[in-house]
Amino acid sequence: MHLTLRHLRHLTALLIAATPCHLIADDVVDDKERSGATETGSSTPELGFIDLFNGKDLTNWVDVNTSAETWRVKDGLLVCSGHPIGVMRSAKQYENFILVVEWRHMEAGGNSGVFLWSDAKPDANNRLPLGMEVQMLELDWPYINAKEDGTPQHLGYVSGELFGAGGMNAVPENPRGTRSMSYEMRCKGKGEWNRYVIVAVDGTVKLSINGKFVNGIREADLRKGYLCMESEGAEIHFRKIQIMELPSGRAEELGMALDSEKPVPAEATSKPTSKPEASTESQ
Repeated sequence: MHLTLRHLRHLTALLIAATPCHLIADDVVDDKERSGATETGSSTPELGFIDLFNGKDLTNWVDVNTSAETWRVKDGLLVCSGHPIGVMRSAKQYENFILVVEWRHMEAGGNSGVFLWSDAKPDANNRLPLGMEVQMLELDWPYINAKEDGTPQHLGYVSGELFGAGGMNAVPENPRGTRSMSYEMRCKGKGEWNRYVIVAVDGTVKLSINGKFVNGIREADLRKGYLCMESEGAEIHFRKIQIMELPSGRAEELGMALDSEKPVPAEATSKPTSKPEASTESQ
């Protein structure tokens, strides 16, 4: 039988009439949820990457304790001289995100990195802040900085290690002391571009190096803060710094965001409010 438009409309009407009302309502709700629409017409922000480095200037970044000569843009690249040791921070704080960084060292044994969830308050002794460091070391670093007996430093240093710096605590996935070293050596040496994809969610960090996830760390005790780009003694170039913000988590609720108060334990709030006895300890 040849179906005309009239036949199709008739069949559609019959199907709607035969469908329970609550199923139709559920479908409408599901469609709204999928589209992110609300009754007021607003929508959930779309996920997508934005450039933290625009190839032109240092928009989105604030110097903390380096200098006007430390960071510059040349031929579309962000060039860090490495001097003095210190950091610049992002203009805003981030909690859950995917960060893409493409970098290359220009000197043998070069040292740098990016800090996640940082307080951007450098320690007076080493000029670097608290935060989760994603290490960027040139492959000759263990040999140039060999031990007194000439033995190279552990090669884990140049594997793309993750560790809590400046007092941050976390649990390494592939432990080397308190650090987590990568399962594979995937970083490239001087003059070659490396690509880090960093997924940071609810205190857990996963690191992909040049196309493969090879490292992780979890249970960081600070889960919202600044990003910091590190200057540490050698020239390094960046050609891409992009971020995709993800939905927020419980960092503030758990007291794991900058300037947030630690939550009061439940047992403390359930005690009677009678006047406390005088303490014999010195104040």
